[in-house]
Parts: sequence; C-alpha cells; structure tokens
Amino acid sequence: MKLKLYILAFLISLGATAKPDNSESSKPSGSQSASATQVISDAKELADKAYAAERYEEAVKHYLSLTQQGEDANICYNLGNCYYRLDDIAHAILWYERAFLLSPGDGDIRHNLQLARSKTIDKIVPEEEIFFVVWYHSLLNVMSVNAWVLTGIILFALALSSLFVFFFSQTIKLRKIGFYGAIGMFLLAVCSNIFALQQHRRSQTRDRAIVLQGSVVVKSTPAQGGTDLFLLHAGTTMQILDNSMKEWYQIRLSDGKEGWIPVASIETI
Repeated sequence: MKLKLYILAFLISLGATAKPDNSESSKPSGSQSASATQVISDAKELADKAYAAERYEEAVKHYLSLTQQGEDANICYNLGNCYYRLDDIAHAILWYERAFLLSPGDGDIRHNLQLARSKTIDKIVPEEEIFFVVWYHSLLNVMSVNAWVLTGIILFALALSSLFVFFFSQTIKLRKIGFYGAIGMFLLAVCSNIFALQQHRRSQTRDRAIVLQGSVVVKSTPAQGGTDLFLLHAGTTMQILDNSMKEWYQIRLSDGKEGWIPVASIETI
C-alpha cells in the first residue's frame, strides 16, 4: 500500500511542474501596475471607439501603441481589420499572420487571413505535402500554446485518476479500465505537451515574412547586380532561410522557389 502511495505522489509531483506559458516574472507591483493597466485600458478604449467610428487611421495609431506593451492576438487581429478597411492588404496580412501565430485556433482570424490572401496579386501554389504532414499541422493549429499546456495538465490529472482506480479498485474490470485509461491519458498528455512545445518554438522562431512594397525583384545573389529570378508583389508570404546579412535575406516561397530579397522590402511576421 505504501509503495502505491509513493508512486502516486511521485507522479503528482511531476504533473505539478507543468505550467502554462506566462512569461511575466518581472511584473510591476502596486500602484505602478494599476497605473499601467489604466493607460492600456484607455488606449484600447480610444482605439475601439475610433474603429467603430470608421476612423481607421486613428485606430491604427492607438492599436500600434498597444503592441508596444506586448503581443496580443486581439490587438493584432484588430490592426489587420483596420488595414484591410484602409485597403492596405499587405499590412492586413502581416497583422492577421501575427494574430494567427498567437491564436491559431481562432476561426475569425483564420477566415480574415484567407480573405486577405485571396486579394494578393501573386497566386502561389504550395508544394504538395504528404497527408500525415498536413494532418499534423492542422491538428497543431487547433489550439494555442497555453491551451495545449492546459489540455496536457488535464489529461495528466485524468491519468492519475485512472491510476488511482487501478491501484485501489477491488474488481478486475475496474482495474483494467484504470490501467488502460491511465496509459491512454498519459500518451495524450505527452502529445499535448509536444504540440505546446512546437507552438512555442514556432512563435519564437519568427522565420516568415511579408512583402510590404508594391513589387520587388528577387535576385539570384545578395546584390543588385544579381540575376533577376522572379517578381513578388505586396502581401506575398515567404520563409526566411538566411538572415545573416544586413541588407539581404535569402527566402523560399511555398512553391519551392528560392532567392535573395532586399530586407527593406519585407517585414518579419
């Protein structure tokens, strides 16, 4: 009996170490915190009022000031909406992409991002991926980092509950249910934490960018004298392969094309 209790205590201690990703270890306290919160709340109210009154340029200024306080999916989404209303599709896509990065499971963000993408000039057909990769990415984007972490904690708690049933039940049937339930819940908890880790890494890597200039020529080498490879227009998304140079990035499109593009013509998501 003591051995069983020791095992359960050990597993509980493992689960207690999992926490959602709240990187706020250096928060201000007391009146400073309250004052900062009030400033943010006032700026948000001004931005929302400007947006409701269709003063989108004014709303953009207020929302951009809020982004200086930290990343927020709703603020990024509202900025995307403002730029879309201003017919600035490139910036709309940029902010929708940032919102999607923070909250991939949000259906409104996904819909507006796809709508904005449909208005770009470049219609790039992505390379085909095997069904498993497509399925994995779709599942990964169902929830955000914190949602996956929370799901993992809940599943781990259910695994502990199932182990409790397995250890302390008096009937063979319930012991089997507890045993197999614990294994299943534990495996799902591991998968949830893997998805959370992948989401976190993707949000930290930031290796994708958007063309913001009206048009830009992609070169074969990082120099103006390089051979012209192809032309890209505002709103096109790309992956950054090499950002070690100051004025040029090596990029790759979703259809597999690669080349070098001036840093001034794009902005990292």
